[in-house]
Amino acid sequence: MKERTVGFYEIVSVRDGQAKRMSEPMDWDGMLSDLARVDVSERTVDADARLVGTLVTHDMQDHLLLHRVKGAGEWLSVLNYRTGDLRELEESAQEGYLDTSVICFLPFGNVVGIMQGGISAPSHKALETWLNGIGMFRDTFELRPVVTHAEVEKLKSAAGASRVEVKVMANNMSALSGRTGGLARTLRVAGEAYGEISVTMIISVPRKKELAKHREHLLADLAEISDVVTGAERARARLVFSDPGGPEQTQLVELVEHSITAKKRVPATDAEGRSIRIVSAVDAILGAAAEHEETLQRAVRTGGP
Repeated sequence: MKERTVGFYEIVSVRDGQAKRMSEPMDWDGMLSDLARVDVSERTVDADARLVGTLVTHDMQDHLLLHRVKGAGEWLSVLNYRTGDLRELEESAQEGYLDTSVICFLPFGNVVGIMQGGISAPSHKALETWLNGIGMFRDTFELRPVVTHAEVEKLKSAAGASRVEVKVMANNMSALSGRTGGLARTLRVAGEAYGEISVTMIISVPRKKELAKHREHLLADLAEISDVVTGAERARARLVFSDPGGPEQTQLVELVEHSITAKKRVPATDAEGRSIRIVSAVDAILGAAAEHEETLQRAVRTGGP
């Protein structure tokens, strides 16, 4: 089963040449409802490629399918795997062959999740072109990747760390020289043992009261290499914050800025051989959004204008 990437993008408004975050979510559900009632010509935008929007309804929720119509000059053929026969596809004037991307509008922050059906399927830039071209909005839009912002400062106010995940590439290993903490030492030993490698390390401390000292120790070791992990390939931690008047609180913090994406397996057919790739893609996008919701919401709430 093929893995496909879910990318998350924020739709922002462009005014006077400046892209700015919108203060309230747009009525994307209303836009999709309106889209269902208009002729295909009103859902079509001709730019570098012809882009057509259609709808799919899954679990009583509408989602957008954005298609790139293959050009008349593209050579399309079908191969019969059983016989080896090759058949050329001829495009009629009333039909077009499509590359399709599945797009889900999330219920917060004007964020969309996008899964491309193939390399030439519409990207987030094609969605930007299509939204600006269909004439349903007075605003001009821009799509930008949702990026987590480094939250290293939160290490200073935390009481401990219950989980740390770090991926350090070989070119960053030298920066660990002279560091004596457990994280630095473990990463350095792995690098010395195996040479030019990347190391991914996950350390988790159970949330037991008697292990509080271990969580404090893990936080101290992480703080010692905070300048290194901010330049790592990946670094995140679940920090523990003490509340004098109540129980401990935890928060997942990102220590490296990066675009938020997720890899998901997307079944193409069900047990009876029927195509389910579109609804599978919708489920995958919404599943990834639920898994990353805390990070996504924080990114679009605090990520600047």
